[in-house]
Amino acid sequence: MKKSLIAFGAALACMGAAQAQSNVQLSGLVDMYAGSMKTAGKERTSQVGSGGMTTSWWGMNGTEDLGNGLKVGFALGAFFRGDTGTPGRFDGDTFFARDANVSLSGGFGSVKLGRSMAPNFLPTILFNPFGDSFTVSPLVLHAVGNNAADTGWSNQITYSTPTFAGLRANLQYQFGEQAGSTGTNNVGANLFYNQGPLALTAVYEQADIGNPGLANYNTTGTGYSKSKWMLGGSYDFSVVKLYATYGQSEQDNFGAADVQKKTYSLGLDVPVTKAGTFKAAVAQTKTDNTDLKWTTATLGYDHFLSKRTDVYSAVMYDKDNSKVQNKSGTSLAVGIRHRF
Repeated sequence: MKKSLIAFGAALACMGAAQAQSNVQLSGLVDMYAGSMKTAGKERTSQVGSGGMTTSWWGMNGTEDLGNGLKVGFALGAFFRGDTGTPGRFDGDTFFARDANVSLSGGFGSVKLGRSMAPNFLPTILFNPFGDSFTVSPLVLHAVGNNAADTGWSNQITYSTPTFAGLRANLQYQFGEQAGSTGTNNVGANLFYNQGPLALTAVYEQADIGNPGLANYNTTGTGYSKSKWMLGGSYDFSVVKLYATYGQSEQDNFGAADVQKKTYSLGLDVPVTKAGTFKAAVAQTKTDNTDLKWTTATLGYDHFLSKRTDVYSAVMYDKDNSKVQNKSGTSLAVGIRHRF
């Protein structure tokens, strides 16, 4: 009996140690806004929408300490539209479109397998004052229109370097997984530098395929090839934080003339209270060898009620002379964002 109790106690101790070395978290974000929205090429719509400043999402992630500096991690994340309770960013979106991956990390950096951010996404959202807003951020809206593929890549392997003297990089490769074809894949890399108030980034990606669920997805590897690069920087003067980016994209039209576009953006964050920030940003995209020009500008205010909850308002002007009708429009939105 005594030996049994000792064995049972040892088993409990081992279970406790295992639990101490691993963790799983449930987290997410709900972002809802009310607004009167009119962008170039569209009619005005009064609406309650989801994702004014950040696309609403929920997910699970966890890590396990393997010892000797090694850790394994996983992430599963799904987007949803809170105004209707509908899963995904759009109809037909992959369920775990935000994250579906497993990783191994250590002194060498980390290797991640599965769906995660595309090379363009993190540089875009970090180097504009409106972050990852697909509703009012000028740079994000222009990046979506000029991306080499989706903002997330499926079937991907990502290697992330350790941070050295403020410098780190991600190397990313998305397998096309098409039988008999080795050229229909996506490849990209991004670079980040952070030291004090200065931050810099560079990104390049070449895409031969889209992602399942997207209109540009194909299974033949023909009729689709895009490349994109972008440079960006920010500097925090305490009283104001400035942002700037410049990039180019090119789409191979396979026989027809290639389409080349150039995009620049400028932005600023101005703290006006301990909890509130005034934001302003503009982005413009020009198509080479044409007079086509697309310009978007946004003014906004973001106020934190707590560490997890903020309220915001934004007014956005959008003009695109390539549209046949409704070449310009103005949108106004007010919303609330809560993290859990």
